[in-house]
Amino acid sequence: MIVEAEGFSVSYGGRAALEAVSLGIVEGERILLTGPSGCGKSTLVRCLNGLVPQAVPARLDGRLQVAGRMPATTPVEQMAGIVGMVFQNPATQFFNLTVEEEVVAGPLNLGLGLAEARRRARKALEWMGLTGLDRRALSTLSGGERQRLAIASALAMRPRLLVLDEPTSHLDLHASRLLIQALHALNEQDGLTVVVVEHRLAEVAHFTSRTLVMNEGRVAADDATDEIFSRREWLRSLGLRRPAVTPAQDWSTLIVPDGLESRRPVLQVSGLAAGFGGRRVLDGLSLTLHEGEFAALVGDNGAGKSTLARVVAGLQRPQGGTVRWLEGRGRPGRDVALLFQDPAGQLFCETVGEEVGFGPENFGEAASAARAALDATGLARLASRQVQRLSLGEQQRTVLAALLALRPRVLVLDEPTIGQDWGHLQRVMDFLVSLTRSGTSVLLISHDFKLVHRYADRVMLLRGGRIAAEGRPLDAVRPS
Repeated sequence: MIVEAEGFSVSYGGRAALEAVSLGIVEGERILLTGPSGCGKSTLVRCLNGLVPQAVPARLDGRLQVAGRMPATTPVEQMAGIVGMVFQNPATQFFNLTVEEEVVAGPLNLGLGLAEARRRARKALEWMGLTGLDRRALSTLSGGERQRLAIASALAMRPRLLVLDEPTSHLDLHASRLLIQALHALNEQDGLTVVVVEHRLAEVAHFTSRTLVMNEGRVAADDATDEIFSRREWLRSLGLRRPAVTPAQDWSTLIVPDGLESRRPVLQVSGLAAGFGGRRVLDGLSLTLHEGEFAALVGDNGAGKSTLARVVAGLQRPQGGTVRWLEGRGRPGRDVALLFQDPAGQLFCETVGEEVGFGPENFGEAASAARAALDATGLARLASRQVQRLSLGEQQRTVLAALLALRPRVLVLDEPTIGQDWGHLQRVMDFLVSLTRSGTSVLLISHDFKLVHRYADRVMLLRGGRIAAEGRPLDAVRPS
């Protein structure tokens, strides 16, 4: 066994995160770890390399052993050579300036020579489709490119156990397939043990042979992946979604042109040019957002989706073209609100309730708007919880609730799926649909096929700096 846990419990300040977890993982296994948002998945995997309790104070009871060591007391730098970890938010583990420096750093810290470290780095970058980006500054990478870089950095260290916490949340279809291919090769050739923590199960379902389902800090099920996925009603009761039967396809095949939009235009972008770090990623882009529509913006990693979101939200100045509000004002933070990929940058109050209530109170709005937003995002019971003690998914829902409480005219969601189980995600999206009926416009940016096809009225494909295709989602692939 490379991982052995017996009666293992973890609590933060008296709040239980894991309760009496017992499990074993054989070296070379491919494990899927899933469960509802906040069920303890991230706490468990952070215990595997000693980050909990060495970096994040917590009380531990029971026994956890990894590769014959006790990670709670073994120095983290020693565990790093055994357990490779990629977090939900990859930016938190970067500390270099360029892509090559970031990937080379891990092997060098293991004591390898520069030539071998560079060889490993080149191979890891090739595995993740990042060849040619060696000299790029990390600050110029898209969210998906950063996630691929974090995975490449972990792969370059050749650990015995690789833990990936929601590795596909920011990845396009091509990058997701590259990741699975690399994991297959390393597992079969080198015996790498892989634990994937995921809510988006379609991408990893055929790779993993065994699935652990957690709920309320405990292991609720441990069985062959196919057997777990056959329990449809039980998975649905936990807010989890089974993988789609048909494989994902390129967006260009899933959009049906549908003629002109009949609703009243709210926002018009014309000839937009924008970029960063001397790179222009949007060039001559034009689009129109209509009143009360639920639109989706899709495209590959690095296509410029987040750049467009920042420009629309008034957080980045375009290099050319115009962004014009056709009716009334477009005040940033009031009329137009943006949910970032990283929620930590938008949290500044101490508790969930204070965070969600700050906007309405600041603008003199009724407190009922904050209460409705807490209910819609499933956070009412966590209103007194400190935001720093939330899971990443709960933090993201807190930021979203704070934005919803302002009832903006346009709401832009940049990859809102990270850390979210399907149950919470559906609840939030259903609430957003109700807002569109009263005139709010939603622009969803996501790689999640199922989410887009279930909720979007119109899909816009961003490619080559412009909108390459737009129309309604193909009915044949809409989930029931």
